[in-house]
Amino acid sequence: MKLHGVINASGDSLADFSIALDVESAVARAKDLITEGCVGIDLGAAGSTQFASRISEEEEWDRLDGKIQAIAELGVELSVDTWKPEIMAKSLQAGANFMNASDGMQNPEMVEIAVSTGVPVVLPFLSGEDPKSLEFVSGDPVEVIVRWFEKSLDDLTKRGLSKEQIILDPGTGFGPANWEWEDRYKYQERVYSNLNKLKIFDLPVYVALPWKFENGRKHLLEILLEVGFDYGRTHLPKRILEIKKELESQ
Repeated sequence: MKLHGVINASGDSLADFSIALDVESAVARAKDLITEGCVGIDLGAAGSTQFASRISEEEEWDRLDGKIQAIAELGVELSVDTWKPEIMAKSLQAGANFMNASDGMQNPEMVEIAVSTGVPVVLPFLSGEDPKSLEFVSGDPVEVIVRWFEKSLDDLTKRGLSKEQIILDPGTGFGPANWEWEDRYKYQERVYSNLNKLKIFDLPVYVALPWKFENGRKHLLEILLEVGFDYGRTHLPKRILEIKKELESQ
């Protein structure tokens, strides 16, 4: 299990403790995350929740420029979470070495970037064109996610993307607007309990881990830790590892 620590360069992140608006604070947080157990950093500058405003490409890049270069000097895995191909291309040129393609690799330009650079690509399931335009999933989410990956992987490999680059993300870190927690909990519980069904693709799995632990969220994390995954995107690596240790000692 590899942990990638979250740094938000957007001031409207709900996890306000993860926000770093200048280079110095971004590097400081990156160092803290690495000390607490992360082997990589996931840096984002455009909020994906309904409470975050859509921003221009120029503003998103202004939030990232300087931070990518400085964090890259730490020598860890570094992804940039964006659904804009132009931002992804600039980020890789600036020192990022992972793509967290939050468009679900649905934009042909994003595919071209991945093919030309050969870097690892986090491929999230999306029920829309980007995280801010998602629809509610109808039917069994596990079946829907598996079918979506089957189609997406077939399409991406036909376009020249190497399967070895791809890391699957069930997309549970995203959600449509006005999703009641009770319904979201049931959805995530169903997906996490059946995460092993993604093994048919023989690819690593990347999951957005909770940063709150009340109202059943700790139980969801425990399911994930018991089922297992390859990469965890986390705001709180120290707490995640503590809970993992607690489970292992039972």
